[in-house]
Amino acid sequence: MSSGVRVAGAIGFPIAHSLSPRLHRFWLDDLGIAGSYVPLAVRRENFSTVIQGLRSAGFTGVNVTVPHKQAAFAIANTVDEAARKTGAANLLVFEPEGTIHTRNTDVDGLCASLSEEIGSEKIKDKVAVVLGAGGAARAAVLTLDRLGVREVRILNRNLARAINLAAELKPHVRAKLVPLAWSEWNAAATDTALLVNATSGGMAGAEPLDIRVDSLPSEAAVYDLVYNPLETELVKQARRRGLLAANGLGMLMHQAAPAFETFFGAKPQVTPALRAHLEAALRS
Repeated sequence: MSSGVRVAGAIGFPIAHSLSPRLHRFWLDDLGIAGSYVPLAVRRENFSTVIQGLRSAGFTGVNVTVPHKQAAFAIANTVDEAARKTGAANLLVFEPEGTIHTRNTDVDGLCASLSEEIGSEKIKDKVAVVLGAGGAARAAVLTLDRLGVREVRILNRNLARAINLAAELKPHVRAKLVPLAWSEWNAAATDTALLVNATSGGMAGAEPLDIRVDSLPSEAAVYDLVYNPLETELVKQARRRGLLAANGLGMLMHQAAPAFETFFGAKPQVTPALRAHLEAALRS
């Protein structure tokens, strides 16, 4: 590793589809920083060994994606509040003295994206529905509570997982959390101001999302954490109905900004040029 060149990366399995290397390279070039950000395909059973190797190799840190977010939380010496509440981490920082600090920037990233693309005033003191009960859903619930949502209805195909998620997050939020079965979608949607898809349904290569937006009020908004394809069937449905809709590309960009600043020592900007750059990559 060259002297003075900071190196970071993204760990997941698979990782080839990740936009993170392209995103960070855009910022490195834009800010004129001599640094490198590399994708690292790491199987679940090799995670801790690889982390120790990266520390020894002089990496400043790594972003963490599926399936390692809970393992990243467990391996850290110190954790931030968002990681503690979600029980998962998407950022590991290797401190000079040898400790590993973990953060979860998904909540901040989703909060910034929703505020920018949907508008916090549209959902404050209203009802929201979150589809899913995994790590992304945890971040979504915490975000919605931060934005002042009055009630969050958590729908999952496995009702027990929705119940467990609501119970685990209840001590950390002011909003009322209501776990519901997937079959209760139509009833849950009738007075909803925002629908958030926090599942992989509709993602390129995944099963389609079997949700129709017809039951949503005409003033509702839809946010799909999926960004590949850029316009999922859920987003298409919403826009055909004239509903405000956005994909998860904004969240991806905003959650990456604090990681970049931590890795490379400069604060990047989330700009239309960056979005266009990433959209072009997805289209190609």
